[in-house]
Amino acid sequence: MATPTTAIHSFSSSTTTSTATCVTVTPRKYGEVPHGACNSYYMFFPNFGAAIAFAVLFGLVTGVHIVQAFAYKKKFCWVIIMAGLWETIAFIARALGSHNQQSLAYVLCAQLFLLLSPLWINAFAYMTLGRMVLFYCPTKCLVRIPAARLAKIFVLLDIGSFLIQATGGLMISPDASDKTVKLGIHIYMGGIGAQELFILLFLGMLIQFRRERKGWLALTVSLYLVLVLITVRIIFRLAEHPSGIKESNPIPYHEAYIYVLDAAPMLLALSINALLHPGRWMVGPESEFPKVSRKEKKAAKKAKKEANKEAKEEALRGRTTRSFEAGGIFELDIK
Repeated sequence: MATPTTAIHSFSSSTTTSTATCVTVTPRKYGEVPHGACNSYYMFFPNFGAAIAFAVLFGLVTGVHIVQAFAYKKKFCWVIIMAGLWETIAFIARALGSHNQQSLAYVLCAQLFLLLSPLWINAFAYMTLGRMVLFYCPTKCLVRIPAARLAKIFVLLDIGSFLIQATGGLMISPDASDKTVKLGIHIYMGGIGAQELFILLFLGMLIQFRRERKGWLALTVSLYLVLVLITVRIIFRLAEHPSGIKESNPIPYHEAYIYVLDAAPMLLALSINALLHPGRWMVGPESEFPKVSRKEKKAAKKAKKEANKEAKEEALRGRTTRSFEAGGIFELDIK
C-alpha cells in the first residue's frame, strides 16, 4: 500500500527510486524504514528491549522444564521443551532483527517460530491427558479409546494442523507478492481454525475424564487453563488478518498486540505447565506407556499374522465341513 511521500521524506532526506506503489528510502542506523517503503520488512518498528525481555523469560522457563524433565524422569517432556526453545528462538531473532531490519532471514525466523511454537504446547497437553487416563482410569480407556491411542490421535491431528500452518506461514513473506501473502494468510487461518476445532474435541475428552474421576485434579486444572490461553492466542491470530492486511485493522500495525495476546499467554501456559508439572503427581511405571522394543514389536506382529492365518484356515475348514454335511443330507433325501 502506498505511503504518503511527505511522511517518507520526513523520515529520510534521501530517496533513490519512486514507483506508483512505494518509495525506496535510505535506512536509518538499524535499517528502519517506514511501513510502505519498498525496502520495508516490518509494519512497525520492532522494540529491541521487549524482544530481549521475552527471550530471557522464555529461556528461563525452558531451563526450568529441562531440569524438571530430568528430575521427574519424563521423556515426553521434550515436547514442552521444544515449545519453550522455539519461543526463545523467535524473540532472539526478533531482537536481532530490530537492530538489522533489512535482514529478511531474521523476519522469517521470528515469524515462523512464533507462529508455530504454540502447537508444541498443544501436543504436550494431548500427551499429558493420555498418561492421565493410563494412570488414573482403571480401564485405561476414555470413551472406549485406549490411553495410548487417545494421545496418538490428537498428536496426529496436531501434526496436521502444524503442517497447514507452516505452509501458510512460509508464504507470508515480506518479499512475496500480495496474492501469495493473501493465500498464505488464508491457509494459515485455516490451519489455526483446525487447531481450535481439535482443542474443542479435546476439551470434550477432558470433561469426560473429570466426570469419570468425579473430582478435580491439579493436572486437570492446568490443562483447562492452558487450553484457555491457547484459545485466546488463536482468537487474536484469527482477528489479526480476517480479510488480508488492511490499514482499517490496527492489529498488524502495532507490536504491542503480539506481546499481550500471543507472547504473554504462551509464557503463562509454559509457566503453568512448570508449576503444575505432570511429574509431581504421576510417578512410577503406571504413569508412562510401556516401552516395546523393535524385537518385541516384530514378534507380536508375527504372532498376530500367524493367528490371523490360523483363523482363516479354521474358517475354511468349517465351511468345507458344512458343505460336505449338506451334500450328504441331499443324497439321503434323494434315496
